[in-house]
Amino acid sequence: MAELLRRGYIAALAPQGVPNADVVVTDIEGSRLCSIQVKTRRDIGSDGGWHMKAKHENIRSDRLFYCFVDFGKATDVRPVLHILPSVRVAEVLAHTHRKWLANPGKKGQPHKDGPMRRLLPDYTNVFGAADNPYPKGWLSQYLDAWHLLGLDSGDVELEVDPS
Repeated sequence: MAELLRRGYIAALAPQGVPNADVVVTDIEGSRLCSIQVKTRRDIGSDGGWHMKAKHENIRSDRLFYCFVDFGKATDVRPVLHILPSVRVAEVLAHTHRKWLANPGKKGQPHKDGPMRRLLPDYTNVFGAADNPYPKGWLSQYLDAWHLLGLDSGDVELEVDPS
């Protein structure tokens, strides 16, 4: 939320109980509105990813975005932020989970379906190196991609009063 305010947007916490949004944001004119769900991680674990749930495969809205925050190891360094449309997140989670289910486990056993998903910066361990649609670096296009929110003044056509 601090980054949105720094960029000149109007941002506020969504009311408690809103199922898919943590932050509601609009441009300074109040002519465009969107919502953001925030997912955070610290540099714990080996895959560098964020916890998600099966429900995120079906949350698709043109005005809902995810902000994936990576706090890393150091507390004195600015966090890394990736901004993704919910449609893209749903697509990636569904595709990668289907592939994971189709692959055998470490001992050759089938994977069991469950409610948890992971959004990863690299899915090589799921797809292999050759046919990986989400290799290391695929998230780079979403690094600080605030423009995807469509809230910049040039993104809205202002109505002109003809009188």
